[in-house]
Amino acid sequence: QEPRGPQYRLVLAAAGTAAAALDVLADGWVAVGYVRSGRPGLAALVLGLRAAGSLGTQACSWLWLRSDPPALRPPAAPPLLAALHLLQLGVLCRCLHALKVGWNVCRAKEEAGEEQRHMAFLCHDISMLRLFETFLENTPQLTLLLHVILQTNRAEPLQGLGLCTAFLCVTWSLLDYHQSLRSFLQDKYELSLSSSIVYFLWNLFLICPRILAVALFSLLWPYAVAVHFPLVWLAMFLWVSLQGTDFMESPGPEQLYRAVVAVVLYFSWFNVSQGRTLHRSIIYHSFILLDSTLLTLCWLWYRSPSDEHSYLIPVVSAALPCYLLGLVLRVTYYKWLHPSLQAQEGRGFDEVDANGTSGGMELLPPSEPDLVNRRMRWLVQTQFSISWPGGQRFLNGAAAVESAA
Repeated sequence: QEPRGPQYRLVLAAAGTAAAALDVLADGWVAVGYVRSGRPGLAALVLGLRAAGSLGTQACSWLWLRSDPPALRPPAAPPLLAALHLLQLGVLCRCLHALKVGWNVCRAKEEAGEEQRHMAFLCHDISMLRLFETFLENTPQLTLLLHVILQTNRAEPLQGLGLCTAFLCVTWSLLDYHQSLRSFLQDKYELSLSSSIVYFLWNLFLICPRILAVALFSLLWPYAVAVHFPLVWLAMFLWVSLQGTDFMESPGPEQLYRAVVAVVLYFSWFNVSQGRTLHRSIIYHSFILLDSTLLTLCWLWYRSPSDEHSYLIPVVSAALPCYLLGLVLRVTYYKWLHPSLQAQEGRGFDEVDANGTSGGMELLPPSEPDLVNRRMRWLVQTQFSISWPGGQRFLNGAAAVESAA
């Protein structure tokens, strides 16, 4: 299968930038609607989730830029970049820089290998930041929107449309991140259409029951969610810490990364350490399934018999089969549809899923160590169970560049 070219990445970067701008406008529109309908508390909650998600995403973006070699940073003075991040415009600056690099690559008459790898690197960072923003902001807002719809027992057309598009966007962010990881692979085995569809569906089928369970629990005890979330988040944070992540450049920022990943894990699986993931995945999904089941049983047990939400019982009954179907599709994906199977056949499920990504492939070795940073090294060691020809030489060179920067 032919790898997707820079034009494809440029289109995705432009679409992502436009979607991010529309998302901000949509949040403002929803908040204004809540104020006009006499629900300022909901408006404050929507804007608060927007602010919290933006602060976390901008902090990660700034810490990454600060640790990047000069060749990978946007052409702006560090004080200006810091000011843009304080103004919550840092990610937008990244998107515009990626669009500029992608436009230059597309205009080049001859293929510029380093520029294409630079573009791939920028797109990967943006994809990961969008994934963080999705779970820090969009997914909690989606849960809140579902809570409002169930509480009022009425869905306006815009709310219904927003609910469907939000579920699709959350799942798409996971697929986009998974696809962006593959841009570093030398063999360039891209996700096929069937692989992308199955990957999209199993994430959708696993996330929907989780959000439904939290929303149902909030119907009975809205403030209890403020207790449940920190407790589960703390458990996930400790679990991530015990896995010994080494993604950021220093221990302090590493705690921020672990905190953000713990929020992601509250809703969806996210691999953070190297080695076999089968057992970790079983532990995680068993915990989430048990937790979601308890939340749903609380709603079923304590709701009033004359509750007007009785129509939700068939939906709740379908949640467990939906989650199990998601697990079956995930096993199917890693067993038969994963792109690494094109490179090395005959590998068992646990080997293919060893890092949640690929096996039997090699990373693209850059000709300059400036195009390798600490996150790239972490991806080599954690996300891919693969070899990298001459990789150690480049990693040592990159370490020298970073220490001098």
